[in-house]
Amino acid sequence: MTQNFVIRSSMLSLALAAGSIAVSAPTRAQAPSGQAVFEERCAVCHGERGEGGQGPALGGVVGRRAGSTRFGYSQALRNAGFTWNADRLDQYLTSPEAVVPGTNMVVQTSDPAARRALIGFLQTLAPEQRDMGNATASSAPEAAPVGPVLTGAAAFGDWRGDAPGVRRLIRPTDLPPPYASRSSSNSPDVVARPDHAALHVPPGFTVTLFADGLRGPRLMRTAPNGDVFVAETGSGRIRVLRAPSGATHVASDSVFASGLRGPFGLAFYPPGPNPTWLYVGLNNQVVRFPYQAGDAAARGAPEVIVPELARTNGGHTTRDVAFARDGSRLFVSVGSGSNVAEGIGRVPTEGLEAWQAHAPLGAAWGSETARADVLSFSSDGSDERVFATGIRNCVGLAMQPATGDLWCSTNERDGLGDNLPPDYVTRVRAGAYYGWPWYYIGDHEDPRHRGERPDLADKMTQPDVLLQPHSASLAMTFYTGQQFPRDYWGDAFAAEHGSWNRGKRTGYKLVRIHLEKGVPTGVYEDFLTGFVLDDDAVWGRPVGVTVAADGALLVSEDGNGTIWRIAYTAKP
Repeated sequence: MTQNFVIRSSMLSLALAAGSIAVSAPTRAQAPSGQAVFEERCAVCHGERGEGGQGPALGGVVGRRAGSTRFGYSQALRNAGFTWNADRLDQYLTSPEAVVPGTNMVVQTSDPAARRALIGFLQTLAPEQRDMGNATASSAPEAAPVGPVLTGAAAFGDWRGDAPGVRRLIRPTDLPPPYASRSSSNSPDVVARPDHAALHVPPGFTVTLFADGLRGPRLMRTAPNGDVFVAETGSGRIRVLRAPSGATHVASDSVFASGLRGPFGLAFYPPGPNPTWLYVGLNNQVVRFPYQAGDAAARGAPEVIVPELARTNGGHTTRDVAFARDGSRLFVSVGSGSNVAEGIGRVPTEGLEAWQAHAPLGAAWGSETARADVLSFSSDGSDERVFATGIRNCVGLAMQPATGDLWCSTNERDGLGDNLPPDYVTRVRAGAYYGWPWYYIGDHEDPRHRGERPDLADKMTQPDVLLQPHSASLAMTFYTGQQFPRDYWGDAFAAEHGSWNRGKRTGYKLVRIHLEKGVPTGVYEDFLTGFVLDDDAVWGRPVGVTVAADGALLVSEDGNGTIWRIAYTAKP
């Protein structure tokens, strides 16, 4: 499907959802031919049966007040003040601007027969049909309709445009040239959480304080028995939080281990219901603790599994760890030691050809050897391999349960302007090179390394989901529960810590990564917002995200040391 066709479909769907059209006596008998028109031109945004998606749900649109459902309508439509009927729909599809000045709908439907048939089909969509979607015998709740996907320049935005349900799609072709804007130094003023602070989640969800008083809680993992393990990286501790299933607040809090150097990544081994080890990614090592379900404190001293991940350990210091689904390989993310490999020189000391003869594709040398990579090992720490290269700072690793794909949540480089380059969340392919430091987001060459590696110009792997630049994407997880509406099942969530290198703030939120049949579409959606107070001050910086045993989502933030619980509480 071409981009222009998608745009036309989206606009048509906005038109239909927003108002009513006039047509000469459309009838329900025309529904079959109208359904064909709908499937060709509208279903891409509204769903095959008008159940909603990128566009609003259309069940009951005939007889409904314009702009009255939960959707990101234009202000013009919300203020239109009329109720959709056949005549109004016909008028609107014939000339949207004439009916609603200022509407987002600009494409006209000039064929009277097509309009008539389409309206006939819409008349058959009763409100209860709108809620069917892809429902099965499961009692999974319905997801609330959301707004259209922001693309192009609109997708970049800043914190003022953030809200639950706002969707974005950033494409490589949307990127501005380097230095289109001045590179900013705009670190946030992290303040105490105000009494009036409010977090925002989609309709049907509630967010409550799960735990507070923590010292910089960062990555979290849920043990098979439901205990929540939290890395307090700066304090060198791992905590265990325990709460009965469905509880809105933690019931007990204990220190599992302390005296560690920068603990961050956590992984239970072997995968499954009865792990016997907890693996921990430290600043430049991987260690493991013996573990049994219910342990609130470590049974002994940590065993060093990987004594040294890289020859240097400065720069990006968080190391996440994750196991393959079958437990056969341990993956470790090792971020770069610098912004863009400023000090490694144009060629390695042994010469480029000699380096390429033994180094993985795109691997950096010198102080960046084994940095900006994802490494893999056997479970005992032996058999080290480079799994993927050129990933500047893969802060969060996650294994996709349905496919076995490894994913990274990645911080890209700074210094090229407010809107370059996007951070990203992506599947990580064995042997793939993702661009750092010579290229970014495909074959975009970093001007600070211009002409240095033409041999790599067509060898980059394109990341799957591009995020607003400088959002600082940290931990991620896949939704494995069943409490949320079925539409969420299997999707990913990523915590955006928030920008410092952008004139207008981005990040400071939790986003949802949309998948279709387990495959990323490139679209992501704001899910939890409200940590930013104004252009200067924030009170929370999201870091970790994990699925609780009852299917709720837990989100940590290290600005005020809190963890928040997001649950779906709408009544069926």
